[in-house]
Amino acid sequence: MDSTFQYGANIRANGIRQHYLRYGGAGRPVVIVPGITSPAPTWGFVAERFGRNFDTYVLDVRGRGLSEASDTLDYGLDAMATDVVAFAAELGLADYALVGHSMGARIGLRAVSRHGAEPGCLVMVDPPVSGPGRRPYPAQLPWYVDSIRLMAQGADLEAMRPFCPTWTDEQLRLRAEWLHTCDERAIVTAYEGFRTDDIHADLPRVRCPALLIAAGRGDVILPDEEAEIRDLNPAIGVVRVENSGHMIPWDNEDGFYRAFGNFLGKPV
Repeated sequence: MDSTFQYGANIRANGIRQHYLRYGGAGRPVVIVPGITSPAPTWGFVAERFGRNFDTYVLDVRGRGLSEASDTLDYGLDAMATDVVAFAAELGLADYALVGHSMGARIGLRAVSRHGAEPGCLVMVDPPVSGPGRRPYPAQLPWYVDSIRLMAQGADLEAMRPFCPTWTDEQLRLRAEWLHTCDERAIVTAYEGFRTDDIHADLPRVRCPALLIAAGRGDVILPDEEAEIRDLNPAIGVVRVENSGHMIPWDNEDGFYRAFGNFLGKPV
């Protein structure tokens, strides 16, 4: 099948340069916000699929990929959430679907609950549910920092393999290519936010249709934590993707797309 890729571009929004990739170009807008160490190109294979039916935008979150990074830039959750609000406003997106994975899901939730984002719907893909007084996020910070430093030195996919042993060579090669663009301070700040930011306070404030997609065999959202999310906002739909860990589309790509059902207005 022909590629749905349109172009990559930059805009100035929320006072910084924001880089994005666009796929499809027609249909309902979908804004994809990747996780803590996932520059936009690493989500290209997902965006290719979304581009068949949706006008799809994949963001480089500040401090990652080709978006702005600096020694003084605010890398906190609220700054990243405000970026998404400004991005959608700058492009004039209406009735868009906001889809975030991991940290990106927390960004989307915060954007909707506290910063006035008005997407037509919100999809949270396996967000870390750690926070004040809660169990720690299961992944350890050195897993991120050590791999970034290796790739910054020019290491190849074989050096990446121990960090992601189940990934294909193609997936490892892409991650190895782009991981060095993740600003270490941005990663450390975001990781610390998994401990200090209370996203559970945001959940009852979500008014748009919302869907939680959780990993079937992951340890990021345990059954009792899923139950708490349902209690905090019973309107949020919940789907688990079996045979997948936290990086759901890497582990079970077809199951990831099926999890959306018709939530976006048509199948992915």
